[in-house]
Amino acid sequence: MNAKTLRTAVLAAVSTLLFAACGDGADVVQTADERTPSVARLWNELMLEAIRSDFARPTVHARNLFHVSAAMYDAWAIYDVTSSPFLADRRVAGFNCPVDYEAYNRDFVAAQEEAMSFAAYRLITHRFASAPGRASIQANADQLMASLGYDTGDQSTDTRDGSAAAMGNVIATCYIDFGLQDGANEQNDYGNTAYQPVNPPISPESPGNPDIVDLDRWQQIALTLFIDQAGNPVAEIPEFLSPEWGQVVPFALSTNDRTVYQRDGFDYVVYHDPGLPPLSAGTLADEYKWGFALVAAWSSHLDPADGVMIDISPASIGNNPALPPSFPDYRGFYDFPNGGDASQGHDLNPVTGAPYEAQIVPRGDYTRVLAEFWADGPDSETPPGHWFVILNAVQDHPMFERRLEGMGTELGPLEWDAKAYFALGGAMHDSAIAAWGIKGWYDYLRPLSAIRAMADRGQSSDPALPSYSVDGLPLVPGLIELVTAGDPLAGANGEHVGKIKLYAWRGPDFISDPASDRAGVDWILAENWWPYQRPTFVSPPFAGYVSGHSTYSRAAAEVLTALTGDPYFPGGMSSFQIPANAFLVFEQGPSVDMTLQWATYRDASDQTSLSRLWGGIHPPADDIPGRVIGERIGTDAFALARSYLSLIHI
Repeated sequence: MNAKTLRTAVLAAVSTLLFAACGDGADVVQTADERTPSVARLWNELMLEAIRSDFARPTVHARNLFHVSAAMYDAWAIYDVTSSPFLADRRVAGFNCPVDYEAYNRDFVAAQEEAMSFAAYRLITHRFASAPGRASIQANADQLMASLGYDTGDQSTDTRDGSAAAMGNVIATCYIDFGLQDGANEQNDYGNTAYQPVNPPISPESPGNPDIVDLDRWQQIALTLFIDQAGNPVAEIPEFLSPEWGQVVPFALSTNDRTVYQRDGFDYVVYHDPGLPPLSAGTLADEYKWGFALVAAWSSHLDPADGVMIDISPASIGNNPALPPSFPDYRGFYDFPNGGDASQGHDLNPVTGAPYEAQIVPRGDYTRVLAEFWADGPDSETPPGHWFVILNAVQDHPMFERRLEGMGTELGPLEWDAKAYFALGGAMHDSAIAAWGIKGWYDYLRPLSAIRAMADRGQSSDPALPSYSVDGLPLVPGLIELVTAGDPLAGANGEHVGKIKLYAWRGPDFISDPASDRAGVDWILAENWWPYQRPTFVSPPFAGYVSGHSTYSRAAAEVLTALTGDPYFPGGMSSFQIPANAFLVFEQGPSVDMTLQWATYRDASDQTSLSRLWGGIHPPADDIPGRVIGERIGTDAFALARSYLSLIHI
């Protein structure tokens, strides 16, 4: 995402309110939960900014978001008689966190704020100690503590006298120690212990994919220049991020949903096992070809000059029917030639009772905006953090009410934020464990690898035509064709005749200045196909199946729906402004102003999923299983979080 779009206004408001609310520390002690923004919100915003200054590690940051959110929740709950902490004074997965809290501070809100701040401060300091932006992260954390009137030098751990600072320090220590034995391999910078790729790297700056060995397995990407999330050049070829993440201790994932596979003497833990994806050979070979061909075809939708106009309002977008149950059924769910899915749209805004107003924009603008909005690559808070940004934006809506599950008395800002971040954090953490456990075991390739490899082999549609191979791309008139003699792509000596060509986004070679250039769409040699991404990033450094974006987003949508008691955004519609020629960073655009609008949280989630197809990152086979698994995770995570919030959990 272009990170500035969602966070600029929020951060400005938070910065203003921080100093208005805190001043020199004189207003820290309060007798009611009334500070706006809450202390929890301030630390969440700082956490999101810290992620933007670290490496792009969605698994690691899903865990960080959960642990910091849970630590703050514990620091709040330990002073509340109606709630139960998660780790503080509890045993989780065999890890015990004893806390002595016999003596309470009488001003519970002040104690909660102080304990939450010390817990968040210590844990963030620990977790981001080696981040590229660690200096600025630490400075921001120190500044926030000073603004709140807290002494970072207070490292006391004796909670018997009622010290809230000590309580926060103890809780932070519990989470630090828990994290050093939870299976994430944090002490070794989250490095892999067993996984090895079977394919040599692909070099997308050269044509084709000539060195691939297995058309079903993931490849590293070798670039002349790879730019990490913090904007730092990285000389090494990025390894597979977190293929062993299934071994991390989850929040709500159940042993009943757990399968253990073994490869090369290592146990790969898989939750919500979706089974094999379509493979290049076998009963689902046609679905394999269809899926990757669809990604190539949708690349043709990335030019606003093609004259195709679409309605992107909730009147046309969202309200999908049931997800297709099997891979062959995906063909009826996605619109292969035109893009999009089986959206039925919504007849009326349930809040206003009026029809949703149409918003007609160039398809080539909308697709590019979606691809970048949800890209969550460099300079972003990564996919799990993106949903915290959305949650914060929802909570800032003037019609939003802090009623748990949409019922009962409205909660104070501190209580609501503590509970909301805990629930969402648990779902994001479990999404990372489930999705990356599947990624590590099935080790499925990305479209960049598949499309180029199949193009190298030829076409798989007609044995009577040139360049036939059972492993080739299927021919689709107007989208995937053969280069013939006299074709502009034939080459000076006809050397490209018989090769596969695609009507697709032309790629980064046609962009000198992203602020003023647009690559556009035209016929290109398939061996030169690029995803719609930065040329210094190209595709995330981990396997495709299942889509992390689809898993995170559907899980988040389920949590936000349950948390608020309403499937709809406040007012019946989201509203994220996208200014013309001031949003896209991969290339110039969009050519017109637009507003990203979703009626429901699920609608937003579904568009997240489609963005990854238009961005060239996932085929449908990665998408739908991720949505299905995310729905289960979100439902289970909220149910477990809810039990802590109401003391059902004993």
